[in-house]
Amino acid sequence: MSAPEVGLGACPADVVEIAARAGRAGELRALAASAGLTLPAFGRIARAGDTLALCVRPERWLLLTAPATPAPAAARWRQACAGAAAAIELSSGLAALHLAGPNARELLTRGCRLNLDPDSFAVGHAAATIMAQVASILVAVTSGILILTPASTARHLREWLAEAAHPLGLAPRADVTVAALLGDPHS
Repeated sequence: MSAPEVGLGACPADVVEIAARAGRAGELRALAASAGLTLPAFGRIARAGDTLALCVRPERWLLLTAPATPAPAAARWRQACAGAAAAIELSSGLAALHLAGPNARELLTRGCRLNLDPDSFAVGHAAATIMAQVASILVAVTSGILILTPASTARHLREWLAEAAHPLGLAPRADVTVAALLGDPHS
């Protein structure tokens, strides 16, 4: 077999969900902007420094940062959002996987119904879906596809990806940082 055409690695990250309280999404957007973060539109991603923000549910955003001591990002957002939104720590509840390589999208289409053609699901897009019977969030980033999935089913999804990739070749990859997802040359 030739060189593997899909690489799979982990992406250690702290994950915080911020959810706007009823009628307060505008206020939350302003609070985030004052912290240097533009909250993306539904189905999109945005980057600010070492934070990747994505929106796959109305008026809810997932914020990914490099792992730190437990819960500082959530505490920071709880304080910043005071009353306008709830900030929930999801780091232990979600696992992040990173797929890269010329056939990564082909592999994913074997298990989900999204149109992952780069013209339809370009870098900067995000979507929630079911893949291999597991709830997943797919994020198109410069370096490949980020997959967020419940930690309780991550092993199943990883094993499914390995099995589905047999014809394509699958190679383990080193962990990737949140900064490297978008092609930061310094990470």
